[in-house]
Amino acid sequence: MDISVRITALLLIILLSPLLLFLALCSLIIQGRPIIFTQQRVGKNFELFKIYKFRSLAKNGKKRPEYINSKELGITKWGQFLRKTKLDELPQLLNIVKGDMVFIGPRPEIPEFVDENSFRYLKSIRPGLSG
Repeated sequence: MDISVRITALLLIILLSPLLLFLALCSLIIQGRPIIFTQQRVGKNFELFKIYKFRSLAKNGKKRPEYINSKELGITKWGQFLRKTKLDELPQLLNIVKGDMVFIGPRPEIPEFVDENSFRYLKSIRPGLSG
């Protein structure tokens, strides 16, 4: 099953490549570099991995988002569009190809919020693109 999930994600990347390139180009023009945001997340067996997303925060935005409104956080208008449409999540198909994630599973958390008691399920399943 694992190989079929990875192949499906790879096929989706190929099929969606025009959209991915368009979004990357728009992000570059509107927000500048970097286009892709990476952040450490906790995966299966509590191993850390880098999650990929299209960047939605301004360069001077906070690196560790807190639960506050988007203006205080520094989300750009383009970033708001990406988040609202969930298009910022598309680069996570690379995480699926790499084997860090699957399509359906609990969303990966940042390490600061994870403890082994509350997240026991990570001993047996991978986090997912869609929770």
